[in-house]
Amino acid sequence: MKDNPTPIRRQYLKIKQQYPDAILFFRLGDFYETFDEDARITSHELEIVLTSRSMGKDYKVPMAGIPYHAVDDYLAKLIRRGYKVAICEQMEDPKLVKGLVKRDVVRIITPGTVIEGSMLDDAVNNYLCAICKLENETGLCFADVSTSQFYLTAIKDNSQDEIINQLSTYQPREIIVNTGALDFAAVAKYTKVRLNAELQLLNDEKFEFKAATDLIVETLSREEIDKLSLGNSKSVVGALGAVIDYLCTVQKKERLEAPSEIDFFDSGEYMKLDMSARRNLELTQSMMTGNKKHSLLWVIDKTKTAPGKRMIRAWLERPLMSVSQISKRQNSVGELADNPELRDNIRRGLTGVSDIERLLARIAYSTANAKELKSLEATILKLPEIKAQLSGCSAAMLRDIYSSIDLLSDVSQLIGAAIVDEPPFSLREGGMIRQGYNAEIDELRSVMEDGADIIASIEAKQKEKTGIPKLKIGYNRVFGYYIEVTNSYKDMVPETYIRKQTLTNCERYITQELKDLEGKILGAKDRVIALEYEVFCAVRDTIAAEASRIQKTAKALAVLDVLASLAEVAVNNNYTCPQLNTNGVIDIKEGRHAVVEALLDDSLFVPNDTLLDMGENRCSIITGPNMAGKSTYMRQIA
Repeated sequence: MKDNPTPIRRQYLKIKQQYPDAILFFRLGDFYETFDEDARITSHELEIVLTSRSMGKDYKVPMAGIPYHAVDDYLAKLIRRGYKVAICEQMEDPKLVKGLVKRDVVRIITPGTVIEGSMLDDAVNNYLCAICKLENETGLCFADVSTSQFYLTAIKDNSQDEIINQLSTYQPREIIVNTGALDFAAVAKYTKVRLNAELQLLNDEKFEFKAATDLIVETLSREEIDKLSLGNSKSVVGALGAVIDYLCTVQKKERLEAPSEIDFFDSGEYMKLDMSARRNLELTQSMMTGNKKHSLLWVIDKTKTAPGKRMIRAWLERPLMSVSQISKRQNSVGELADNPELRDNIRRGLTGVSDIERLLARIAYSTANAKELKSLEATILKLPEIKAQLSGCSAAMLRDIYSSIDLLSDVSQLIGAAIVDEPPFSLREGGMIRQGYNAEIDELRSVMEDGADIIASIEAKQKEKTGIPKLKIGYNRVFGYYIEVTNSYKDMVPETYIRKQTLTNCERYITQELKDLEGKILGAKDRVIALEYEVFCAVRDTIAAEASRIQKTAKALAVLDVLASLAEVAVNNNYTCPQLNTNGVIDIKEGRHAVVEALLDDSLFVPNDTLLDMGENRCSIITGPNMAGKSTYMRQIA
């Protein structure tokens, strides 16, 4: 270390030592500063100027800074490129502290734990994955923190192919593993090449059964634990416990909010589609463009909401194997397809519904602002209209949705009573709590408003008392309130005025009366801003306590959105509802390839029949020249 580093340098190094694998955003006034190698990385990746700062005698260090009000855009770029960022805030008001301001890391942002909407794709889940390999079994946990959804499964015999299939389904942005999982060479190669992620080794203690069990019991209710039957799989317990511990660490929380959805699924519940099948069938992205356009998802996704977009993608990536479950979906789609007025009303009602799932996560992690609460209120106010449309439905899933939609009137009433119609984006500037909600805030605002009248009254009295017609009272942040007198009248200034500043054309003075008033008015302003923030946090915490009700409603809306979208596509594209069987027969009349048909402008798709069974028609040989449609025919059946 260089000789005699400054106190702030010593503070920085002490904090950075705790987060060696993260870029440290160190709050200094209105900027987040990065230093040393962090500064070089930040400067290069964000294309901002690399400068330097003196940190002691003959001691300069590289520095790159980002304005605090623009931090989200810069963070998004770093996170997309796989970096971790530790956010170090000033824990005290610099105006109230003599000497060094206390600082600490309040949160670590990683690719798999992002909850900010600006850093996420609305239509895609953002998963963190944990892999826990034991002797004869590997546990996987996929957690989307932004929607509080957790999915668990166990891979028997430690099959790397099956692990890779699950990774290709969920496409996690970040993967944490125990020491045993480092043996999976094929998995490591897949995550690096295909997912552009690395296997991040955590201490095996994080996956240990007893410690993981304690964390799970602390996080989940007994009912949830019993339903999951986690005791049957130590590897899954280890993976889930490691995820909970990791999220507590990066969120700087002692306890994790319970997931809104946690599902321990058997890999047999969903159709097994390997990486090659997914790619060649172009389920969610085109092989040519690499994006959604020209994929099957592109054809069938006409959803109106962000949760609906994520859910229809999930249904397509994880096809059900249960005929009864598939039939439930079909019956609901059929009822909506047969009732155009009902379908149109539902889709119109869903238009403009906000992303409640991700909004709720930000509320739970205390990062949501007042505008986001108003967005939640606006969506809740649409619920009665949506629910009323479902009152006469007969399909089982539609009836379940009707029962699951909670009108949440108490939540919307709280937000409406507490938050103004057009709140500011910042939580630290005041102006967000509605008049009449909090008596102390109203009283402080009255002092501030009366202060303006009092200032005007003092100005009028001083003009009359001194005979100076152009005397005026002003304010700046350096001197506070002052009396300004032009040079032509300064001979008329009373002895009680105290000169504070001399300008080219005038003199500025203060009086004891003004200083007393200033203390009262400015004290009220600081207090009302602080109190508004306290009141807002209390409102937000009250809403967070209703998370299970809100999340249940959010999921119901997402399912409704997907069913209505599928019905809309079925009607518009003249699709036929298939009759499913389990006797090994595929009998299709006039089948069409959904994507190819959608790409045809003026010509019609030529339909084809298909008959395959377990007997004489077990195999078909397809011949023809290049570009005759052989691959199209095979894909449309698949």
